[in-house]
Amino acid sequence: MSLHGKRKEIYKYEAPWTVYAMNWSVRPDKRFRLALGSFVEEYNNKVQIVGLEEESSEFICRNTFDHPYPTTKIMWIPDSKGVYPDLLATSGDYLRIWRVSETETRLECLLNNNKNSDFCAPLTSFDWNEVDPNLLGTSSIDTTCTIWGLETGQVLGRVNLVSGHVKTQLIAHDKEVYDIAFSRAGGGRDMFASVGADGSVRMFDLRHLEHSTIIYEDPQHHPLLRLCWNKQDPNYLATMAMDGMEVVILDVRVPCTPVARLNNHRACVNGIAWAPHSSCHICTAADDHQALIWDIQQMPRAIEDPILAYTAEGEINNVQWASTQPDWIAIGYNNCLEILRV
Repeated sequence: MSLHGKRKEIYKYEAPWTVYAMNWSVRPDKRFRLALGSFVEEYNNKVQIVGLEEESSEFICRNTFDHPYPTTKIMWIPDSKGVYPDLLATSGDYLRIWRVSETETRLECLLNNNKNSDFCAPLTSFDWNEVDPNLLGTSSIDTTCTIWGLETGQVLGRVNLVSGHVKTQLIAHDKEVYDIAFSRAGGGRDMFASVGADGSVRMFDLRHLEHSTIIYEDPQHHPLLRLCWNKQDPNYLATMAMDGMEVVILDVRVPCTPVARLNNHRACVNGIAWAPHSSCHICTAADDHQALIWDIQQMPRAIEDPILAYTAEGEINNVQWASTQPDWIAIGYNNCLEILRV
């Protein structure tokens, strides 16, 4: 892309509303494309698909569609070869799968686990399995995690609708579950972990769901909000507590004892993103307007300071590191999306 000739380090997009959920597209032909979800405290919310124009170096909105309630998370199908349909998933009241085209985005399927009730327990988060894009996992405030099987109909020449079914649902925690993430360990298909209001990180194996392993418990039993696996080394994961100013790095081989604590933030941490291409770099973002990149190579020796710091114009509520272009990080604050070259 000709951007590298211009050597601009920051590109900014201003949305018409507060930005909350956002994520990078993974497709090789859509390099600087992101989806953003609004955070409006009412039923009617929006999702925008934005892209960076090569010529003008400006972000433009390619598509806006309605979404019920704010999206708690947005993810594009982890399809780095471009063989699946161009799909986007969002969580909120339900898990929705959308098909994106140049002109419009249409709902392909709505995955609802409560077949017999008018009540739906909101989904706090979800993850899309990178090894098998036909698997997704959702976490809910009803203490459960659900693993979904997706049929994406890849028969060429036929327009197949996407559909999904529940593969398994399990009670994962004693209280609300706030995040779920698949691990790359053991083939990358069957292992996942979750965090929740009971303050624990729990690990599961789809082949042996009768038991789970508690990897960590917050000493004060504070709820844990986010969980993020190291992209290169499946032994490491990061988590953070509600209203907490530090990120805890865990090693699954040494349960219950953090191998590092990253605690330079001066306000509560909202986002964690591991580098896609390096096992020892992680970015954290917080209400102190800061996005910090850390080098954790020297673990278990204490990690005192980040190696890079960026100060935004507002409280950063989300950070995403582009898996297909590791020198770009996206942050969201107020009504802004910024992508930063690192």
